[in-house]
Amino acid sequence: MAEEIAVVLLAAIPVFEVRASVPLAIMVYKIAPANAVFLSVLGSILPILPLLWFLNNLTEHLRKVVSFDKFFAWLFARTRARSKLIEDLEIIGLILFIGVPLPGTGVWTGTIAAYLLGLRWAPTFMAGLVGTTIASILVTAATLGIINFVL
Repeated sequence: MAEEIAVVLLAAIPVFEVRASVPLAIMVYKIAPANAVFLSVLGSILPILPLLWFLNNLTEHLRKVVSFDKFFAWLFARTRARSKLIEDLEIIGLILFIGVPLPGTGVWTGTIAAYLLGLRWAPTFMAGLVGTTIASILVTAATLGIINFVL
């Protein structure tokens, strides 16, 4: 059970997400691919609603502190620069943005972009679920050598 928890937790961490949790599950822990996808999707969607709550309720207060303001300014500028697809296609764009497992994409960045673009919580959560499922399947296929994909 500790291995499954490790996969879920790794999938919930920004930057790593399913790009790391799926290969860990399959190659190191020898978890069946379908279970690796399930655990990775579960871990990946865990932060969506807490992150949206945090962004909606605490960022304005934290931005009154200079160091937090600098961090949020950097984070939001970085996210806006990468969110053109989401801005143009909204929910479909968010699914595609999250679903392509490349550096700088994923649930964390997609959720922040959705917040910045004013997308509602429920569609953001559903797009995160669908997008991270797509990403998990692609990473699984790459891990198993079914597709040749640069992670």
